[in-house]
Amino acid sequence: MGKFVITTRKNGEFQFSLKAGNGQEILGSEGYTTKAACLNGVESVKKNSQDNARFERLEAKNGKPYFNLKATNGQIIGTSEMYESVAARDNGIQSVKKNAPDAAVDDQS
Repeated sequence: MGKFVITTRKNGEFQFSLKAGNGQEILGSEGYTTKAACLNGVESVKKNSQDNARFERLEAKNGKPYFNLKATNGQIIGTSEMYESVAARDNGIQSVKKNAPDAAVDDQS
């Protein structure tokens, strides 16, 4: 089962990462100035991850595929790692869809 891990950056901002059951990070957030805003981001991922249209499938300048998860207002709420193939990226999206809705929150901040 997946989980959201909340940590604090060196600059004091909060961030979360969604980890799959095997511990691999499948989605990372931006920095948030408050923990409350970070927790809102987690809830937004849980909700928006079930809508396929919220996943923006992209390719980096080096040709590696990745994706962003966007909220209803178009704001990016999470970004994936770079993948070696489109198929691997699509598997990452499926993993977010599967893990996010029921993921526990592990607050390490």
